[in-house]
Amino acid sequence: MKNMTAIVAIMAVFTLAVCFIFLGSISTELMARLGIDANGFGTLVTIFSFTCMIVQLVVGPLVDKLGHKPLAVAGLLIASAGIFLFGFAGTYAVAVLATILLGAGAICCNTVGNTLLPVALFEGKDPARASNFGCGFVGLGFVLVPLLIALFMGNLGLSYTVSVSILGAGVLAFAVFAMTATYPQVSTGFSLSKAVSLLPNPAVLLAAAALTCYIGLEWTMNNWTKPLMVEMFQGQDSANAARNAGYVLALFGLAMGIGRFATSAIRNVSAIGTRIIAGAALVGIVALLVLARAQSTGLAIVGVLVIGLAFAPMFPTIVGVTFSKFEPGVYGSVFGIIFSIGLIGSMILPKAIGYLSQDKPIQQSLPIAAGIAGVLFALAVVMELAGKAREARPVAQQAR
Repeated sequence: MKNMTAIVAIMAVFTLAVCFIFLGSISTELMARLGIDANGFGTLVTIFSFTCMIVQLVVGPLVDKLGHKPLAVAGLLIASAGIFLFGFAGTYAVAVLATILLGAGAICCNTVGNTLLPVALFEGKDPARASNFGCGFVGLGFVLVPLLIALFMGNLGLSYTVSVSILGAGVLAFAVFAMTATYPQVSTGFSLSKAVSLLPNPAVLLAAAALTCYIGLEWTMNNWTKPLMVEMFQGQDSANAARNAGYVLALFGLAMGIGRFATSAIRNVSAIGTRIIAGAALVGIVALLVLARAQSTGLAIVGVLVIGLAFAPMFPTIVGVTFSKFEPGVYGSVFGIIFSIGLIGSMILPKAIGYLSQDKPIQQSLPIAAGIAGVLFALAVVMELAGKAREARPVAQQAR
């Protein structure tokens, strides 16, 4: 049973990555197909983010009530339907419906995968290792989707509809397997009332603010790297700009995966996590500014890779540092509330980049992302100072 459960959990987190990187992977092709500009595409990203936020608040209790199998099968089927619908979308309204389905499927897969992995892998004895292992498959999804789209359309000459449908068929195959698997009884630990009651906690507020910045930054790169690189390749008269830009997006995903595996090798990350976040944010600021000013595609690609490496440890480290301040029994509620609030960032920053890029190159809108990375750095410093103050309190009480 555990082997089948582990496979479903891995399929779920992989599909989560497919959904998160999908819009960015088809961005230029979809804009041309629908006749929309960067602002219109940014609105689709906002709709996707809003859907994820709403579904995140309800799917945890649903898993606890219905079990993992219905949500695993439903999530994979819904995600597959969204991808197929994108393949055949000829109007903006259909694309909006596809976006909503993609977001709902993504969050079902997110909840199922991340609650099954700790019990299905390594005999349930090493949840942190299991989660890091799962992050590797998220990175794999980030690499494969833009890579396959670029390969299918740029190298093999397949049509947009066929290329997207192949991805949809792959997720549909995952759903068929999920129907045959058996599942353990595992609670997500999420309670909406408990999550709301945790909101006044300073650690929760800081984590939610940090994730708002980080998720906005990651989704900006997920969705705007390819259009940005298309502009740069076209500016240098590069043949097959969309294909080459897709490969650059795949490199961003590869850098994210490598960075997360590297961070997982560091011992006691929770103790130095805020410093990791601060250092990564500083690197991100510099790399974003370099990318905003790059005149050559080579320098831009280096900037994208460095941003991927810098962003890689942020999400798991923010979550891990926050968990270290609470009892395991409330992890589900803590994660649910900080992730839901964090998704606000993905609704605002990518849309802002699209709005600002209606009449100018995307590159020129990137300084706003560097500014958000600066806010994230400041939040990391506050988290570090708050942690030191918390550690000093028991010492002061003992001295009395």
